Amino acid sequence: MSNSPATTTAAAGSRLDGARMVLRLLGGHQVQPDVETPHTVLHTGEHRMLRRYGDLEDRRAARAAGRPPVLLVPPLAVPARCYDLGPGQSVVAELLAAGRVPYVVDFGDVDRSDRHLGFADYFDDIVPEAVGRVLADHAGADRDGSGSVDVVAWSLGGTVALLTAAAHPDLPIRSITAIGTPLDYDAVQPYPLVKKLMAPTGGKLVTGALHVLAGIPAPLVRIAYRGTAWQRELKKPAYIARNAGDVEALGRMQVIDRFQNSMPGYPGKVSLQMWENFVYRGELATGVVDFDGRCVDLTSIALPVQLFGSHRDAITSWAAARHGVDILADAEVHFTTVETSHLGLIAGDVASAETWPRVETFLGDLDAR
Repeated sequence: MSNSPATTTAAAGSRLDGARMVLRLLGGHQVQPDVETPHTVLHTGEHRMLRRYGDLEDRRAARAAGRPPVLLVPPLAVPARCYDLGPGQSVVAELLAAGRVPYVVDFGDVDRSDRHLGFADYFDDIVPEAVGRVLADHAGADRDGSGSVDVVAWSLGGTVALLTAAAHPDLPIRSITAIGTPLDYDAVQPYPLVKKLMAPTGGKLVTGALHVLAGIPAPLVRIAYRGTAWQRELKKPAYIARNAGDVEALGRMQVIDRFQNSMPGYPGKVSLQMWENFVYRGELATGVVDFDGRCVDLTSIALPVQLFGSHRDAITSWAAARHGVDILADAEVHFTTVETSHLGLIAGDVASAETWPRVETFLGDLDAR
């Protein structure tokens, strides 16, 4: 039985629309608008912009329910938009839907002029300042600014959050959630091999290269990140062809591409400390890190901590994330496995179905106390 003229015309029109959409995509045009969750910029400063999501009613409802504000700390060398990629891929939207008020501290871009920035700049200055500003803003009618903050962080942002809590035990931090955070670099390939190859030079070959580069430039960071997701890159042409007429599917793909293309680099001192303290000397895995005489003891953290890991994570191995259970001996540690990619741990269908409901359960249990 042959198709009717109307059916044939509709099918041809659909194919034409799909072809046009693919051409727009390949031409670098947006197939969907870049939509950010509405927010207010509370403070601007060098490497410390602070945004609040939600309105006054959200804050009042959260305070009435006894839900502390949530400070989201991004990884270094990753744009803070990781927490608000777009509709259906937004951490801040997930938290707002759960009745919590999220704040995001944005470290911004870095270049050679920022080569002096080390981890202490983040855990001694930028993040503690953000905690204070969040509390002052969230208190609202309470005026006294009392209370505490739940800190949630992804990847290396979790390292910064844990270092902050350890370095400043008096900060009003109620809990830390670290998602896909590497805490043992010997459990992350290819670092053990690199250490072995660099052993004859005492690690100085890598140290010298980082000094020359004044950090890890953004283009190298972007190439490296795409390299960890090589399977996605290989499958992309087939994905585009299969979803040629699906605006939402192509829009989600384009959101990830935009995220990857906007990654800043690592500051010079941070990159040196990652290599020397975390990778070559393995100090982070012991729980005690010596940043040029500034010692930070993660084993002293006595807060409720939630950790997430995945066996499918190509950047932070499950064992590297799980190692936090061993070093955070004085903390109340909850470890959860969610099987997805590194980015998939915080954004997308799996994160919505598994990560964020478990974060809410963890925070809800603390509310009930």
